[in-house]
Amino acid sequence: MSAKSYQDAISSLNTLQSNAATLAAIRASGILNNMNAIAEMNEFVTRIGLTPDDLNDLNVIHITGTKGKGSTSAFTDSILRHARPGMKVGLYTSPHLVAVRERIRVNGRPLSEEEFAKYFFQVWKKLQDNPPITPGFPPMPGYFRYLTLMAFHAFKDLKVDATILEVGIGGGGDSTNVVPKPVVTGITSLGMDHIAVLGGTIEAIARQKAGIYKKDVPALAVEQHYPSTDLEAILRETATNVKVSEFSVVKELSALKDIKLGLSGRHQLLNASLAVELARAFILKGDGASYSDPIPEDFVAGLENTKWPGRCQTVFDPNYSSTTWYLDGAHTDESLKCCIEWFANPSVSNFDRPTADACRPQRVLIFNCTHGRSGETFLGVILNGIKTQLSAFNSPEESSRFFDQVVFCSNVTYTDGHFKGDLTSIALATAQHTGPTVQDQLKLAWSSIVKEFPVDAVHSLPSIEHAIRKVREHAGTRRTDILVTGSLHLIGGVIEVAGLSPVALGDL
Repeated sequence: MSAKSYQDAISSLNTLQSNAATLAAIRASGILNNMNAIAEMNEFVTRIGLTPDDLNDLNVIHITGTKGKGSTSAFTDSILRHARPGMKVGLYTSPHLVAVRERIRVNGRPLSEEEFAKYFFQVWKKLQDNPPITPGFPPMPGYFRYLTLMAFHAFKDLKVDATILEVGIGGGGDSTNVVPKPVVTGITSLGMDHIAVLGGTIEAIARQKAGIYKKDVPALAVEQHYPSTDLEAILRETATNVKVSEFSVVKELSALKDIKLGLSGRHQLLNASLAVELARAFILKGDGASYSDPIPEDFVAGLENTKWPGRCQTVFDPNYSSTTWYLDGAHTDESLKCCIEWFANPSVSNFDRPTADACRPQRVLIFNCTHGRSGETFLGVILNGIKTQLSAFNSPEESSRFFDQVVFCSNVTYTDGHFKGDLTSIALATAQHTGPTVQDQLKLAWSSIVKEFPVDAVHSLPSIEHAIRKVREHAGTRRTDILVTGSLHLIGGVIEVAGLSPVALGDL
């Protein structure tokens, strides 16, 4: 019998997703957390033949937060690889953009399709051969849990020297939080997100995030700037209660202003600052090297060469020379503010001087958000952010006319209603729509907020492929700048359908 393929692995993996009805039942039950989440995950770890010591031997840097945890993970990975070229570094992140194997990287490269299939089915067989130990525990993990187990298994087999582990959701109850003693832990900027799982207050979310702190392990967090709430005090309290070895609040490193970071956006300075301190702590623990400089010289190349697709990323369309894509997977109020600060900037959007409409680029917004997030609020954040930026740079443009076309679409990949295998969403595919779709609601909200915006320039479309066709239709040969934001799933779909992978992803 021939070996099972990557597509076989993806098909099997997709069976572990929850459908729309299951997710709706969980939300309706009012159950915020599975109280057995960590116990179940520990049992899965045992069933695939790993021990707590095996997880500790992966030398984990554990990172969580609401905004910037992926970018911080990417910075940390790049710093370690450049500062210690002989080190083999594993990186586990989520979600992926185009291919699931992006989530598991070694030395900056995703697992190959052959490696992914091999490790996927090794874990699958171990779980099939070793049934649940505890009565009532599930026989198979869900989608994210499975990939976390697979990452642990692959990193152990590949004998990595360091593992950067990005939390999926929250911290305390996340499936990554089964490593008994990571080398160092870090928390990025906090905000309101995933409230159905993490709790309805910023204080509850902070305590969930601080759940990754461990006894006798350094605990770091960036400066928190949340209105009227001392989040640093909550994090410090948790750190004290679990008896971490030290708790440090990381401020933005001023020396970073002299370095051209590999990731764009003013907000990346704080993410890079945390990455510098995480790498510093890791190297001190590993080989005893102690750096006194704010930014060690051998960290600079890593900071400059960090790549993290879909985050404040500019992509020149390889097939349409007049089109430029601006991709950012912002999906919270805070991250959308940062996205607009990046995009609505003279260096990007060409509005620093008065110009005839015919001379400036045509601007298009492609946006969506997942069910349960406040689309109207997000649109308000975008429009207010544009207004603020235009005012800051004394631009004569009106915020209501900043975009020429606005497109709202679902995360369905293709016009025939199907998904690319790696981008399949069982919840979306099985949802029963009895009223207006999310994109319909977004269109209505936009027209309500921006009453003077031309009705025929706002579009509600059923798939990403429909959206790309609409953009191509309006672009013609005129220079066109397209901002895509609101969801990393949307970013991935656009990269796939628009044929941007060779430029945007490169290493696949």
